[in-house]
Parts: sequence; C-alpha cells; structure tokens
Amino acid sequence: MHPPRSTAAIVAGPSVAWRQALWLIASATLARLMLGAIVPLFPDEAYYWDWSRHLSPGYFDHPGVLAWAIALGTAVLGDTNIGVRVVPILLGAVASLAVAASARRLSGDIAARFAALVLAVMPLSVAGLVLATPDAPLLAFEALAILGLVHALAPGANARERLRAWMLAGIAIGLAMASKYTAVFVPIAATIGIVSRRETRTQLRTPGPYVAVLLASLVMLPVLWWNAGHDWISFRFQLSHGLGADGRGSWWQRELNLVGGQLALVSPLLFAALLRAIWRGIRPDAEARRFVFATIAWSCLAFFVYSATRRPVEANWPAVAWVPALVLAAAARPIMRTVWERRAVLVAGVLTLLALSQVAVPWWPLPAGRDPVARAHGWRQVAAQVSEAVTREQADGQSVLVAANLYQDAAFLAFHIDGHPETFSLNLRAARRNQYDLWPRLTARASPGTSVVLVLDDLAESDAALPPAITALTPHFGRVERGARVVLARGDDEYGARRIWLLRDWQGGWPDDPSDPLSIP
Repeated sequence: MHPPRSTAAIVAGPSVAWRQALWLIASATLARLMLGAIVPLFPDEAYYWDWSRHLSPGYFDHPGVLAWAIALGTAVLGDTNIGVRVVPILLGAVASLAVAASARRLSGDIAARFAALVLAVMPLSVAGLVLATPDAPLLAFEALAILGLVHALAPGANARERLRAWMLAGIAIGLAMASKYTAVFVPIAATIGIVSRRETRTQLRTPGPYVAVLLASLVMLPVLWWNAGHDWISFRFQLSHGLGADGRGSWWQRELNLVGGQLALVSPLLFAALLRAIWRGIRPDAEARRFVFATIAWSCLAFFVYSATRRPVEANWPAVAWVPALVLAAAARPIMRTVWERRAVLVAGVLTLLALSQVAVPWWPLPAGRDPVARAHGWRQVAAQVSEAVTREQADGQSVLVAANLYQDAAFLAFHIDGHPETFSLNLRAARRNQYDLWPRLTARASPGTSVVLVLDDLAESDAALPPAITALTPHFGRVERGARVVLARGDDEYGARRIWLLRDWQGGWPDDPSDPLSIP
C-alpha cells in the first residue's frame, strides 16, 4: 500500500496527480457555473432567493447560511440565475477541494485525484453542488470539518497543529449545522467513533475537542437565538418532517425508494464502492481516522433507513453520509484502482452526462408532469400576465398587491416580475406551512380598496366551478374577476397551468383558516 505523504513532502511541491486533481476541480467548477447560468431557477431556489431579501439567522424550513450566500451572489451579479447560484457553486468547489485534500492527507496525491474525479462525475454533484439549496453549504462545510478531523487525529501531529485542526473542524461543523440541521449527525457520530478507539480517545485529554465544541456552539448561537424567538418552529418542523408518521406507501416501499434515490444520485457502482469503503473502515483493524469517518457515514445512513420506516425520505437527505464515505473510498487504494472501480467512475460520468443532456434538451420521453426540470419553465409567461394586470389596475389609480396560494408560486412571481415586488403566499387551506407565514401577511400591507392579483393552480379547463380559495376570498372583496389562464410547459409538453384572478376593492377581514401559522401539520 502506498504510504501517506508526509507534511514535508506536501510542502516540497505538488505532484502531477495533485495538479491533475486541482485541474479537475477547476474544470468541474467552470462547467457548473456555465450550467448554473443557463438552467432556470427551480421552485425551491426561488423560495430561498426570496429568503435572501429578508436576511435572518433562521427560517421556517432551514437555518440561514444559504440565504446569506445567495445575498452575496446577487449583490455582485444581480437577481439572475447565476447570481443566485454563484456562491453555492463556489462552495461546491470548496467541498471538492476539501475532500481531495482529506484523501491526500490519508493516502497521497493519487487518492486526491481519484476523489476529485469522482466528485466531478457523480450525479449528486450536479444537484448538490450546482443548485442553490442548503446542500451546497452543508457539503462544503462538512468536507472542511472532515479535513480538520483528518489533521486533528493524525498520528505524530504536534499540539499546535492539532489545536488549529480542531478549531477548523469546530467552525466548519458549526457552519454546516447553520446550513442544514442534518449536519448534527457529524459531531455526534464523530464523538462515537473517537470514543470507540483507544488511539483517538486520548484526544479527549487535550483542549482541542472542547475548543471545537465551543466554536461550533458559538457559530450556531444566532440560529438557536432565532428559533427561541419563534417558538422553535424550525426545529419542530424538521423533526416532524424527518420523523413524523406519514402513511404514504408501505415501509418497504419507502425503503426501496430510499435505496433507489441513492442509486440515482451516487450511481449504482459508486454506491457499491462507497458502501464497501464504509464497511472496510468500520472493521476493528481499520486505521483510527478511517474508523471515525466510517462511523459518521454509517450512522447517517442508519438514521435515514430508520426514518424511512416512518415516512418517505427525500433522495438528497442522506447526502451528508457520502462525504466521509468518498474520502474513505479514495484513500482505500491509492496506486491502482480495480477494474470495477474504474467502471464505476465511467458509469457515473455517463449517467451525469445523460442527466445534463436531458436538462439541456429533453430527449428522453419523460412526461413533463414527472420531469423535475420542467417545473422551472413557463413562469416568465405567468409573470408577464401578472405584470399586465398590475399595470392596468395601477393605471386606474388602484393600490395593487401580488399573491399566490402556494409558496413556490409566490417566490417564482417575485423573481420573474420586473422590479421583483413583494409577493404574498396566502396558504389558504394549505397543509404545508412555510416562511411566508412568518413574514407580514397580505392584510398587514393592504388598505381598504386595495386590489389583489392572485395566481392559483388551474389544471381544469372548465370555468364552471370556483376554486376553494376564491370562494373563501369573495366575501372580502367588492368584485372578483377571472383572468387569463397560462399554460406551464417545457417546450410543447404541458405540465400544469395557472389562472390569474383579479380581486378588487378589499373590504377588510379575511377567511378563517383553521391552521395555526406556527403549528406543524
């Protein structure tokens, strides 16, 4: 087995393999930037962009690091697709560099190159390291935390090096938890792994781990403060979201869906390679650091296997497990990869290219209603119709507000309408609470006589029946007018429609909603 490079060797100069790793990371980042500029925003991205206009340590769904990242990007590049995504994409480069550096520290430059290659071609990287979602900062800061642990737990490191490494790990894991709550598995599982091995247990007699805990706590303090001021709404929502009972499907169907999601995001052969690396790392004879990383990976996976017994698990939730698993897989065999490992990278690359080509040109006959990319299309047309309705009302001297009944629709309208006006999500009879419930409601901005341009889901061609939201709102307005129906489509393939309604002359009052805005359904 190729021995790990010493610190002196690393300082002496990078090898060809390390330079190739850096080239791979830079090339993948450039490709992600190009992709991020071209692909329209997805519903959740528009929602998170609206967060960035109301900066806060926390939000209903997640903590606030992503919103601050988006705000930084849009401050430089404007409210554009790439403005929203540029910082998350650059954080993806940080994740790749940290994973490669961790593999390099464990097993040398060739291991680093393999890690960089896998992250460049893995389908997970297309979504997690391109789209403006909490996964981008989560994975970046988790990878930095792993890098800190690689150095902190390294045999032969002096006390000063260890303390600096623990400080990096503490700050990074604090930022990871301030990005997405699932990062909490990393310090919990790392503690289990460290305590379980005599070689690493000695670290508990040094100040490093406690400094790391203190720094992580200080980083998380604003998130905790925000939650305390909002009745712990974000924590309660995520606990319900991850562990609450949900009767959709049987438990074994949910488990199969969980496995299927991981096969799609990681690719089948890489999925097997990463599981094998975790298994080898958890063995009693494994090197102590690898045992700790394997403990982090299997603990995260085990939790989501359990979660799937209670409710469906979204494919990206276990992503936190794959960062330490990839470090283990890259470091496992630094000189020669087996044939099946090389094929695993090839298969992952092919699947990623197929997915990217589907994003660019829908060649696979996938119905638009089942195509997640299609949901990003069609909203410019809706926004244009809403803008026309607003302009007509304003020409008559009316005060006008823009609203939708779904939070994704409200966010899309705010992003695509010129001037990016404040929009409102009414959430009437909606089961899904969201951040718009915590911001000022439409009634707080309206005055008697105000008009509201409202966008509602409209899948039916019939004009006979009124939507429940319109039925509930009609008593509170002087006049209600049915407006244009706009088809949502990707190319010629329709996946939905929205109806524009004009509600004139607000009379005051509002429909009673049995849902408490701060309750968790």
